[in-house]
Amino acid sequence: MTASALKRQVCDAIDAMAPTLIEVSHAIHAKPELAFHEVEAASLLAGHLERAGLPVTRSAFGLPTAYAATFGPKGTPEVAILSEYDALPGIGHACGHNIIATTGLGATLALAQLGHGLPGQIRYLGTPAEERGGGKELMAQQGAFDGVDAAMMVHPAGIDLITMPCIAISEVAVTYRGLAAHASAMPHAGLNALDALITAYQSIAQLRQHIKHTERIHGIITKGGVAPNIVPDETEGFFYVRAANAEELALLKKRVQVCFEAGALATGCTAEIKWAQADYLDLKTNMPLARSYEGNMRALGRDFFPIEKLPSGTAGSTDMGNVSHRVPSIHPMISCAPPNVVIHNPEFARWARSDLGDKACIDGAKALAMTAIDYLSDADLRAKTAADFAATAEASARSVAAAYDPRGTAEIGGCGCGAH
Repeated sequence: MTASALKRQVCDAIDAMAPTLIEVSHAIHAKPELAFHEVEAASLLAGHLERAGLPVTRSAFGLPTAYAATFGPKGTPEVAILSEYDALPGIGHACGHNIIATTGLGATLALAQLGHGLPGQIRYLGTPAEERGGGKELMAQQGAFDGVDAAMMVHPAGIDLITMPCIAISEVAVTYRGLAAHASAMPHAGLNALDALITAYQSIAQLRQHIKHTERIHGIITKGGVAPNIVPDETEGFFYVRAANAEELALLKKRVQVCFEAGALATGCTAEIKWAQADYLDLKTNMPLARSYEGNMRALGRDFFPIEKLPSGTAGSTDMGNVSHRVPSIHPMISCAPPNVVIHNPEFARWARSDLGDKACIDGAKALAMTAIDYLSDADLRAKTAADFAATAEASARSVAAAYDPRGTAEIGGCGCGAH
């Protein structure tokens, strides 16, 4: 059967299951669950796979709310399709992960219906904790992407984009401990932990004058003391450090580390500096694969906003970046809201359950399924995809090596856009 015929078959299958897919999207949207706690969403998605007769591993790759299903002829190229389903604190699915979950599910179920006509293997992964914790990096450490030839997912937005501009991010928490004393009667007896944090904050503010335009440092004081007449003996701060790629991020982290140490040195306090266990890498979009996705989306009647016309500095972060430096990957954006509605605000959460959101579920599932067929059935596309990835493979290997530190703190780390 030709690729075109296979594409028609998966699109027909997705149309037939559209009411069920939309129910899944609405159910996940109605009960938002935070990173690592997506119990009902993961169970719902895995249950649909099991009812379709697919072998499913729950609690896959070391995470209780992850799952995995693999099918197709062994010894053939393998494509990973990814679903996310965690929500944001306070504003629910304002990143539209209910749509991401549904597009991955729909594409997978449709491809499974091809049976012996499927020209390769599919590995469908439920990947928790994108907003916080770096679920994909944690799964990768347990072999989730070993043997995968290409990976793909689609993310909702206000416009259709061939890729999402992403930079690398690390998160860091600092705690200063000093000595409490009466701030008026005996200030000389105290060691001011707030002064230590303010000194570090000001040092970072001065550092910001001398970093690259692709780099960002921003932070807040989360604990500053208990009363003005008590020398603060414990203070806490939380900071994001971003750079264009992992190598530049590693250098910037060292400069920020010294700023934190300076706060302690200047005041006599101690500093406990906790960096995230998993950094989020920049997104390495595989352009041959992305062009295949673009063609399939255009066939569905969608148009794309030119990536080069995005405002300068527009960038986020995602743990899909960590996948993209391991295997050829795409992470396009699909419109489910008007262009003026941006992700991570309550209005976007409303659009994620709208008619446009439902259409994104169906179109996204079709485009992923069709792009998987293109890759699995076209040796020339596979060769171009591999060559594009190989062009920067050495830099990617260095990025992957820098992305995970087992000595880091698992409780922090994320895409830099969720509350902590």
